[in-house]
Amino acid sequence: MLGLGTIGLIIVAFLVIVALSVFFTFVPVTLWISALAAGVKVSIFTLIGMRLRRVIPSRIVNPLIKAHKAGLEVGINQLESHYLAGGNVDRVVNALIAAHRANIPLTFERAAAIDLAGRDVLEAVSMSVNPKVIETPFIAGVAMNGIEVKAKSRITVRANIDRLVGGAGEETIVARVGEGIVSTIGSSKHHTVVLENPDMISQTVLSKGLDAGTAFEILSIDIADVDIGKNIGAELQTEQAEADKNIAQAKAEERRAMAVASEQEMRAKVGEMRAKVVEAEAEVPLAMAEALRSGNIGIMDYVNYKNIQADTSMRETLGKMGKEQDKRTDGQK
Repeated sequence: MLGLGTIGLIIVAFLVIVALSVFFTFVPVTLWISALAAGVKVSIFTLIGMRLRRVIPSRIVNPLIKAHKAGLEVGINQLESHYLAGGNVDRVVNALIAAHRANIPLTFERAAAIDLAGRDVLEAVSMSVNPKVIETPFIAGVAMNGIEVKAKSRITVRANIDRLVGGAGEETIVARVGEGIVSTIGSSKHHTVVLENPDMISQTVLSKGLDAGTAFEILSIDIADVDIGKNIGAELQTEQAEADKNIAQAKAEERRAMAVASEQEMRAKVGEMRAKVVEAEAEVPLAMAEALRSGNIGIMDYVNYKNIQADTSMRETLGKMGKEQDKRTDGQK
């Protein structure tokens, strides 16, 4: 069996190993040694303070070493404050190095502000060195003669670092260029003018200063393709003619309805007048009887009146028979 001394030594060794493990886990000694080897002065207590402030030391020390090797004067407090603010320290340092190599004036405060604003500061610096090409979709405009013209453009832009914070993005550039294309096509008297000289679109749009208030500087606007669309003017005239025809038909139907109503009204008046005639004819026998009773007319006068009626009726009958005979004769011929 092991003696008490041996057991004590084992326990002490175990505790020492545990203590060293905890120490090296909490205190980034290897990172401190890397900083010293790179010529960056970072005290071990500063690294311990980062642990206490819940800052990952490697996220600060490694970018600091990178900046020191690139010849940039960046303090550890600046990097740590930017990290605590939620920024990407490594991306900011990479952007500062790229700007320094390209002779672009960019301070740490400006780069940190751009990063905290949600923009990719490294991409912005790269775009300042290597301009970006934005391709718009087909934008349709209608010339004065009613022909639709579709144009696609390529916009070459360069990032404006001074306006990255608070400046408008690519969507605004595309919208403004599209508005300029539509305006230029719409002011052309004939669509062939646009087809003959597409550069007039880019020249007109570029002269309007569309990059004002944006995070970019427009270098050039090139018309990549021009196509002919529909004859909007003819379609509008056709639709207008159809609308005019429908209006005319509606008015004619209204007049027809008024004529039918007027005809029905006249028929009602004719029926009313016929009723009055029948009513008046019904009063004739009564008047004759009253005249006979009062002695205004005699019996012979009444007989003569009836004879005249009979003679008139006979003449009308003979006249109708003669007309029918004439029609039959004409039919046989």
